[in-house]
Amino acid sequence: MEDKTNVMRMLDQKKIPYKSHYYGHTGAVSGADVADVLGEDPDAVFKTLVTAGKSRSYYVFVIPVTRELDLKKAAKAVGEKSVEMIKSKELLPLTGYIHGGCSPIGMKKFFRTTVDISAANCETICVSAGKIGYQIEISPEDLKKVIKYEMKDLTV
Repeated sequence: MEDKTNVMRMLDQKKIPYKSHYYGHTGAVSGADVADVLGEDPDAVFKTLVTAGKSRSYYVFVIPVTRELDLKKAAKAVGEKSVEMIKSKELLPLTGYIHGGCSPIGMKKFFRTTVDISAANCETICVSAGKIGYQIEISPEDLKKVIKYEMKDLTV
């Protein structure tokens, strides 16, 4: 049975249209596997990565699951000398989400968010709904109604 996640409740509250997908995994699976299970184009399924900059600020990057974050491009996108991925154990206390279930929507605190420019070519993108096994499909425009973000070239 599919439950509503906090992300879904937040979107419902703001009356923002989305489609929920449930794929029933309990452990973290690769994004490519998620795209496959959902029958979605892997270029339209995005993962949420949290980084720390040299200035000790945190940044969120949302990129296609089959791509890798280019740390140099990411740093440049947010005006930092460098950024690095945060450790898995830092994710939950910082964002309220666990590895494999991190959503750009509804983190404990809002961090500057940048979405890969490739999302501009997608009618809708899938992102985590804040829980492993749950994804939401949302248009990039509707995503902008719930979180502020910029679009930049972020991947290798």
